[in-house]
Amino acid sequence: MVPEHRIYVTGAAGSGVTTLGRVLSSGLGLVHVDCDDFYWMPTDPPYTTKRPAAERVPLIRRALGDGGWVLTGSFDGWGDPLIDRVGLIVFLSTPQAVRLARLAARERERFGDRILPGGDMHGINRSFMDWAAGYEQPRFNGRNRARHEAWLARQTAPVLRLDGETSPSDLVAAVAAALAELGRPAP
Repeated sequence: MVPEHRIYVTGAAGSGVTTLGRVLSSGLGLVHVDCDDFYWMPTDPPYTTKRPAAERVPLIRRALGDGGWVLTGSFDGWGDPLIDRVGLIVFLSTPQAVRLARLAARERERFGDRILPGGDMHGINRSFMDWAAGYEQPRFNGRNRARHEAWLARQTAPVLRLDGETSPSDLVAAVAAALAELGRPAP
């Protein structure tokens, strides 16, 4: 019997974390849960009200269930209780220019004119893009590479580092190879 896969995919915003999570969950037949779906309260405009941290973990645990899963996003400390169930951590690293271009395109696709000057989400979008651009700055007050690296260094689960510019199919192949090496072959 193949053990249940429990994979956590993380990295900077725009690295391809959610995309890889969706492809992995589909290919492996696993539940996919993204942290952002629980971090923010459902509001309009979106991304204006954070859900209290004490509520996020139980909600995510319920969504993950007891079988195999792929969890994506970054909980930057607040979700550490979820890590005890992880068999593999995948860290995607993507150059800042690529990440920011991906994020700009994604935001335009999702919100259209709402993020343009005069739109109700212009300020939210500008703040988000500035926040995402701060990731490589070690003193940035928010999720940043230095904090991610320190967190990864403390983990007991194996960490697989991948290049976020790699095609999703090649990333899935690398994860499958890592699972096989860990004695958890993909189905």
